[in-house]
Amino acid sequence: MEIWVNPRCSKCRTALSLLEAEGAAHTVRRYLEDVPSAEEIRAVLERLGLEPWEITRAQEPEARELGVAGWTKEPADRDRWVAALAAHPRLIQRPIVIADDGTAVVGRSEAAVRDAMARR
Repeated sequence: MEIWVNPRCSKCRTALSLLEAEGAAHTVRRYLEDVPSAEEIRAVLERLGLEPWEITRAQEPEARELGVAGWTKEPADRDRWVAALAAHPRLIQRPIVIADDGTAVVGRSEAAVRDAMARR
């Protein structure tokens, strides 16, 4: 299992604590330092079953600077959103937990993290 985290994020710290408390084997990716490529973001989106605008933190200053609130959310716009996430990783919702079965969840709740741990 892999977890994408920002160590300054309380939700990320909570998810990591849960994984550690449960003894779940995992690797930690500090995605602000080890920035995922556009291809990796597309792969995670596929695993999540979500669109890039669904994992974009639109309240971040970078999002306001880019004007993402005005961007359309159509399949043709997907690459623009993915490119923004790759160029500005702070916009990626966190934490993202990639389960052992290859699926993924946005682990903002204990239930979501437990769901990922149960996927084998």
